[in-house]
Amino acid sequence: MSGSNDVPGIDTSGLRERLPQNPDIPQKAASTETAQQAVRQLNDQEAQGGKDEKDKRTFGRTPDGTANIVEPTSDKANASGNVVFTVPHTEDMVSQLFDPTQPKNASDVAIVTVLAYYALLWYFLPQTWRIPIFAIMFLFWRLCYNAGIGWLLHNQSHHKRLIAWANKSHIFENPQTGTNPHPFLYKFLKQEMEAKIPKDYKFEDAPIEFNTWLVFRRVVDLILMSDFTCYILFAAACGGRPANEKLLMTVARWVGGWLLVFFNLWVKLDAHRVVKDFAWYWGDFFFLIDQELTFDGVFELAPHPMYSVGYAGFYGISMMAASYKVLFISIIAHAAQLIFLAFVESPHIERTYNSSPPPKRTEIEDDTSAIQRPSYQSRLLSAANADAYPAQEPIAQPSPIHSLIGLQHIDLHRITDVSVIIIQIYMYIFAFLTPSTKLWQTFFVVSATLWRLWYSLGIGFILDRQSNKKRWTRHFLKYGESTEEAWRQWKGIYHFSMVMCYTSFVCAAYKMYGLPDDWTIGMSTLRHVLGVALISLQLWTISSIYESLGEFGWFFGDFFFVEQAPKLNYSGIYRFLNNPERTIGLAGVWGAAIITWSKAVFLLALLSHALTLCFIQFVERPHMQKLYRMSIRETSGVSRSIKRSLPSPLQKWTGTVDKALDDSFDFLEDIIDAATPKLAEGFSHFVTDSKSLFKQFPARVSISRIAPDLAGYDPKDYSLEIDKSTSGVKQANAAQSGREGEDGQKAQKHQDNFRRIIVEYGAPIRVKWTAPLNHSNKDWVGLFIVGDNASRDVTRVSSQARWVATNKGAWDYTNASDGILVAEQKVSGKTRSDGESKDFMSGVLEFSGDKLWWTQGIFEFRYHHDGKHNVMAVSLPFEIRIDRFDDERVDYNADATIRSTMEGALLPVVQNCFDRAPDVAPRTADETFGPTLEREGKYARRVVYAVQQMFGIEFAPEVVQADGNVKNLAWRLASAKKVLAPFSMSHSKGATTPQ
Repeated sequence: MSGSNDVPGIDTSGLRERLPQNPDIPQKAASTETAQQAVRQLNDQEAQGGKDEKDKRTFGRTPDGTANIVEPTSDKANASGNVVFTVPHTEDMVSQLFDPTQPKNASDVAIVTVLAYYALLWYFLPQTWRIPIFAIMFLFWRLCYNAGIGWLLHNQSHHKRLIAWANKSHIFENPQTGTNPHPFLYKFLKQEMEAKIPKDYKFEDAPIEFNTWLVFRRVVDLILMSDFTCYILFAAACGGRPANEKLLMTVARWVGGWLLVFFNLWVKLDAHRVVKDFAWYWGDFFFLIDQELTFDGVFELAPHPMYSVGYAGFYGISMMAASYKVLFISIIAHAAQLIFLAFVESPHIERTYNSSPPPKRTEIEDDTSAIQRPSYQSRLLSAANADAYPAQEPIAQPSPIHSLIGLQHIDLHRITDVSVIIIQIYMYIFAFLTPSTKLWQTFFVVSATLWRLWYSLGIGFILDRQSNKKRWTRHFLKYGESTEEAWRQWKGIYHFSMVMCYTSFVCAAYKMYGLPDDWTIGMSTLRHVLGVALISLQLWTISSIYESLGEFGWFFGDFFFVEQAPKLNYSGIYRFLNNPERTIGLAGVWGAAIITWSKAVFLLALLSHALTLCFIQFVERPHMQKLYRMSIRETSGVSRSIKRSLPSPLQKWTGTVDKALDDSFDFLEDIIDAATPKLAEGFSHFVTDSKSLFKQFPARVSISRIAPDLAGYDPKDYSLEIDKSTSGVKQANAAQSGREGEDGQKAQKHQDNFRRIIVEYGAPIRVKWTAPLNHSNKDWVGLFIVGDNASRDVTRVSSQARWVATNKGAWDYTNASDGILVAEQKVSGKTRSDGESKDFMSGVLEFSGDKLWWTQGIFEFRYHHDGKHNVMAVSLPFEIRIDRFDDERVDYNADATIRSTMEGALLPVVQNCFDRAPDVAPRTADETFGPTLEREGKYARRVVYAVQQMFGIEFAPEVVQADGNVKNLAWRLASAKKVLAPFSMSHSKGATTPQ
């Protein structure tokens, strides 16, 4: 142990002493924890050393697991993964290209030459050719940016593909070792990189991850600079002053445009100040830097500022160019960037920085009496205990099952959903079929006004009474109902009111809208663009609010379950705004007003915004002060950023104005309190536990073609055989349903010892393969449904990641080798029983977890040649089956006996659904599932499918999460079977349960 900050059991002192003394020589750490701790401590020492920013060193580490994709023959194979090294200082893109004080190399000259070529091309092209040519050029480079770089980063994030390519090409290995076939390229890269980084860097000693990142940076420089240059030249080609434009409008356009450009420039510079070149060039896709960063400045202004507000300059340039062509191509570029963020960068951030820790088993005490059935109530349970008195004690928290918000949660068996759908259809048809006369326009505007008044004032009054008197809950308790029943009814009325408020507003806007006669005259096109942008902004805001608050917060859950109100936590959209509803939460209604350009819709938008502000000020704010007290944040991230950017006199002036406004609001509240009860109260902002993302697995998609060297291989030399000795795999005779004819019910007579292969649902399957000695290292075995392929010679469907490579290290995919139990080994031909004497290669693979089909059916394994889809061998077909629970002689009134029997039947199936993982799967019926079930939603979905096939009862996945263990799930099944007794699955007691 070397210091008080060391993690117990991790000795990082050696790394911390050696690396600063030799900063250009990387050091190998013993484990990921050691490397992470050493990097964090080294960076902390640099941050606390009082050095200038340029003199501070930054330390990083290569991620663990890189060695899995390094060729075994590589000299750097042993050094890959958990290497701690000094990350040398690098300059930003513009400085390294155009700053004359910075060293230059050949790639800099090449990039600047390309940019100069674009300018010369623009100058010499005829005026009529500039716009289409530079539009195509910009869209090409934008495609290279978002699709090309996105594809590279996606593969690097999931499979470390760029590192694998670098290893296989050996371009970073010294030619003197004899393994680098490109000595000129090695010498060129070494000269290029060392010329740009003269300090703390040696090309031959740097980790391969860092060198690969440096090469990737040069590709990014070319693409990004070409993208921006072509955009500027396209805007210059389109720019001009509209005819009959007044001088005041021209000045306003240019002033507004330059303000947006300068704002864009500040965003980029401030973002670079925080994340440096490391994150600017997506460095964490290649290596990691563990240090404490303060995400202030622009990162408190907007989420992902470089991709959101960082594109304000595009719209400023569009204003100065006065061209819709520039505006629309700017929108396309911005949309492509947001898609890049959603599908490439955000998933990588979640996987790298927000991934859950490895699952650990939670030990339970021997006393199982503390394990109770689920605490929440439902009509199913009430029906199962019809003679019992309902429980009147308040529940600890509402059931998380059966959410209401979202298209995926629509349930046509629920009156709220049916009512909402029917009333919307009625309103929209009514608005569409009626004429747009003054009478009907007035009717729909008045209707929207009344619904807005009810949604803000009526709902506010209900919440106020609930907050102060618990009146809503008391009403249901008076009639013997539970607090959860009050909660469900409240959710229904609030949801219905919200939907009707916005539906009536949409209908009113539709009635007041008229298509422009000429889109080129006036501001018609611009109005529609701005309106759609504002509507999109409100939809994103609503989605972000729900993501942060969850179902509980969306429906003001802390008004009904005060004890369960979580601690106030400003994350998600609330990191930037204290009350998003106050500003951008109603952007869509203003967008509709701009599109319709109607006074009535403007007044509706103004009324909506004014009532929302009143709700926040007189209902939400007092409730939050009462419930959260000192936890309330007075200044939002946006406000702090704006105030810091203002001069000192303006900061003092804004503080004085804020104080005057607060005093005025307090005075107005005192008047209202003295006159009548407050309108409403409450809506607390808090953040529920974020739901983890489902892990994404790569899917193989390729075009089938015959390999040119296939003629040299004989399919008879290949074979696949399923291991029948594995637990969960058994043999059975032909199935009989009891519905066959007289001859069909006779027992089959086998001429050999073959029997059908039956595999339990979720059980791992082992398959032994054999192949000739010269088989390809990139052979692979996939699992497919019988009947999905018409040919037994070529597979024409994707394996959807259900495949395993026959050889380790042959594939660039990180999980390609997962499932290799016995690596290939040479087997003497003397052991063959088919009459042949040739030696062959053999190995054993195991398909489990996500490499299985989690459904019932007939399946087969296929052996494929050389990374393609040519089939060399097909296994015998086998069936994955879930045995039905035999309730022919079951008495569901004998609760203890039947539950014990059901627990015994359920436990092995649930263990299979949890991949039989020792740290995840429950060992007993009493053991809780733990947080892994909620984090990995696939487990719950597997369980409910198995339950439906075994017992004929369909549950939602949330039921499994709420029950928490096999014992509670068996109790629920027994209760459900008891309720559905007239529809028992037993042949002697009635028809099968309806599906």
